[in-house]
Amino acid sequence: MTTPLNPTLSAVTQRIEQRSVASRAAYLQVLTQAKKPGPYRGGMGCANAAHAYAAMPANDKLVLRQERQPNVGVITAYNDMLSAHQPYEHYPEKIRAAARAVGATAQVAGGVPAMCDGVTQGEDGMELSLFSRDVIALATAVGLSHNVFDAALFLGVCDKIVPGLFMGALQFGHLPAVFVPAGPMTSGLSNDDKSKVRQQYAQGLVDRDTLLAAEQAAYHSAGTCTFYGTANSNQMLMEIMGLHLPGASFVNPGTPLREALTTAAVQRAVELSQTPNAGMGHQIDAKVIVNGIVGLLATGGSTNHTMHLIAMARAAGLIVNWDDFSDLSACVPLLARVYPNGSADVNHFQAAGGMGFLIAQLLGVGLLHADVHTLMGHGLQRYTVEPWLDQGQLAWREVPTQSGDEAVLRPASRPFSADGGLRLMKGNLGRAVVKVSAVKPEHRLVRAPALVMTDQKQLAELFKAGQLERDFVAVLRNQGPQANGMPELHKLTPVLGVLQDKGYKVALVTDGRMSGASGKVPAAIHVSPEAVDGGAIAKVRDGDMITLDCDAQILQLEVSDAELAARVAPTPDLSANQRGTGRDLFALFRDHAAHAEDGASPLLSHVHHA
Repeated sequence: MTTPLNPTLSAVTQRIEQRSVASRAAYLQVLTQAKKPGPYRGGMGCANAAHAYAAMPANDKLVLRQERQPNVGVITAYNDMLSAHQPYEHYPEKIRAAARAVGATAQVAGGVPAMCDGVTQGEDGMELSLFSRDVIALATAVGLSHNVFDAALFLGVCDKIVPGLFMGALQFGHLPAVFVPAGPMTSGLSNDDKSKVRQQYAQGLVDRDTLLAAEQAAYHSAGTCTFYGTANSNQMLMEIMGLHLPGASFVNPGTPLREALTTAAVQRAVELSQTPNAGMGHQIDAKVIVNGIVGLLATGGSTNHTMHLIAMARAAGLIVNWDDFSDLSACVPLLARVYPNGSADVNHFQAAGGMGFLIAQLLGVGLLHADVHTLMGHGLQRYTVEPWLDQGQLAWREVPTQSGDEAVLRPASRPFSADGGLRLMKGNLGRAVVKVSAVKPEHRLVRAPALVMTDQKQLAELFKAGQLERDFVAVLRNQGPQANGMPELHKLTPVLGVLQDKGYKVALVTDGRMSGASGKVPAAIHVSPEAVDGGAIAKVRDGDMITLDCDAQILQLEVSDAELAARVAPTPDLSANQRGTGRDLFALFRDHAAHAEDGASPLLSHVHHA
């Protein structure tokens, strides 16, 4: 018996489909024009073919010359600075071997940049972070533009990288696409203990050596960082949207099960290349995007995806906005508590039942579309399983019907909270989003004087000078995409956390964004319009009273409409002497973003309110 769909889920999906009729039709037309029967290299000019295969082994060349078997392209985000991506170093040779085993071939089609936000937090390089998503999308499309591939594998895990790969892949959406994870590192120093040491360092209670030792104990080996930030939110999304193999997201690197899943991903890509209408662009529809949003809400995932998912959907001709997130959040229960929304890490989440249990629970209450296309075929029910090795062979089995640890993962009948913990804030300061899943109820209402800043380093300086022992709302402006690329502001978290722990009412309001790992302090982020685009946040003055009410979804500057209209916003200094590492590279895009209409610019698509 099919569970009836939740009416809000159904209504949100229908309105996305309705507002996307023209753009979706145009996208699908592009796919129709790009699709061709037989291998895509068929009939290629001899010189072109010789260039494409010159460096391949002789046996692979023989297969390619026959123009019968699939050739799989690999887009890799490998570098050995990102712990999450270091395991990808040897994936190409494994992929080539797995392809040969089923009579196909595989080539690395291209590499994409993959910066680490953990390294660039608070540094000038962070100004390039969000911008890098669009560079990755472009680089992905460039890699696939050679038109010799029949399917594609995408190797990426972190932050902007998976959204960029996803957006680029959709430009070649006539091809089947398989996203191949690398898995999280094993658990080290707990995230709670790491956070405590950070706060102690902010207060001057421990030295830098102690802080560094704690950080190294937390981030200690190859694999994805184990907290539930944007990187692991990406992995959750790829699985609940049917682009990973079932249960593949959170299997540790270097294990026999991880190796078997990678081999199976290659085999599946080859199979899909020979399956009609198996292209990613046909697979990703409004139902799949809504399933992704539901997964994000049910797990307390990264607020960065209130931008990324909208841009990702737009790449498939689907128009999504913050109202869709807000309405779904009101009906989707919070089923997982993983740091920063709890003390567990993703390894604990996996052990408690992982994605298979989560998907089964949401399907059981009508909060996911079951009738979607996935890598494994039609129907999301195929993802209510977990992988295991049966006498050394990869197999899948049904997940347990009970959570292995209800402190980490709950059934839908006993959620941690009745809603998804993401709120759309509205008021005379504009629109913003706030993640409340990690904010205790007593901290969700803050009414306090504004403390205006244009640089996150100012907060740390005031804290060290002992000038923040009071209630306040930190207003950090000129941090949006048109101003400086919208860097993450995670360095604010320890200072604000210390002050909140001391009993002060503190909050953050910014047109910038926070790390996916930020949580316990109420933060109205992505304020739109941003300051340099005429947003009211530019007119806030020190001492103005601000009300941030997460439960009532109110973001209000307590200044009359007449006075607010009369105020003249200061002109931000974007001159050369104020530019960080990425400002000159970003200048061309900033000019484009400033003139984009209705959020069409990828970085600005999160402000579209159709």
